[in-house]
Amino acid sequence: MGLISLLFQQPVAFFILVVVLLYSVIIHEISHGWVAYLFGDGTAKNEGRLSLNPVRHVDPLGAIALFLVGFGWAKPVPVNYRNLKNFRVGLVMVALAGCVANIIIASIAIILLSFETVNSNATFVMILEIVARINILLAALNLIPMPPLDGSKILMGFLPRSGQRFVTLIEPYGFFILIFFLYMGVLEPVIEFTQNFIIGIISVFLRGLNLNIG
Repeated sequence: MGLISLLFQQPVAFFILVVVLLYSVIIHEISHGWVAYLFGDGTAKNEGRLSLNPVRHVDPLGAIALFLVGFGWAKPVPVNYRNLKNFRVGLVMVALAGCVANIIIASIAIILLSFETVNSNATFVMILEIVARINILLAALNLIPMPPLDGSKILMGFLPRSGQRFVTLIEPYGFFILIFFLYMGVLEPVIEFTQNFIIGIISVFLRGLNLNIG
């Protein structure tokens, strides 16, 4: 069932999903700002972007995309990378933070599905499955090493300065390149591989809790 059709068939479930999925992308961004703060950059904190107030984060286009095509975004939190202690480590950790947040949200949704009281309610099962699936997709997509995605910052943390300059050079055009590659289907195998990798990580974690995905 698509998210738009869900609005007409199960409006209560739709609005629950609206809140949870919007906060999934909001928490993704807050995580970047919080880790940046831990590494010495208080830009996001000083601009009030570590707040859970959705008004400070929601990007209308990103919110629409989330429900139309299954992935979206919030307004990026401002980070002054020059303020980071241990630049390379800080750069990687700040970039990873958002993806880790989405993986944690997906894991929580899957864990909730293991409870009999939740699993017996078809609406809750559907909501949690969508939350898990979209958060895994968000994490997988953002790990692609292409601007403006988080993976490009992770890559920069390991590149020499010349490589970092090249990534910075193409960053203004990265969004259009990304959309083109997505439209052409070039990134589908990469996204599928990364999703499976993330599911594998979650599976190992859940096995440690004596839980499973399916």
